[in-house]
This record gives sequence, structure tokens and C-alpha cells, in this order.
Amino acid sequence: MNHSIYSADRTTHLKIVVLALVAGIAVAGFGISARTFSDDGSTQTARVIKAGKPVVVTSSNTMVVR
Repeated sequence: MNHSIYSADRTTHLKIVVLALVAGIAVAGFGISARTFSDDGSTQTARVIKAGKPVVVTSSNTMVVR
């Protein structure tokens, strides 16, 4: 038995591709089924965030020469 992927025959490559597809579908299915659903239904409400007063932030200790 040869354990090199480079010298493997066509059926071995096909098995690897099929196994990778099945694993990918399983991971995607688990991710979709693991989502949490809210109890208030499927409607979404918009949340409005209003801007406050402007703030000036600086982290420089150098003098500004104009």
C-alpha cells in the first residue's frame, strides 16, 4: 500500500473529495441548526441610535504649530 497522495489512483482521490464534501455539508448543517431563534417571532424591529454631542479625542502630546 502506497501512502503518498501524489501517487494515489483516481478512486482514492475521488474518495477524498467525496469525504471532504460530506464533511463540509455536515459542518454547514450543524452551523445552520445551531442558530438561536428569538421567541418574539420572525419580525425585526429597527433600533434608532441618535447622535450625541461631538467629542474631540486626541492621543498626541506634541505641540501643534500653526
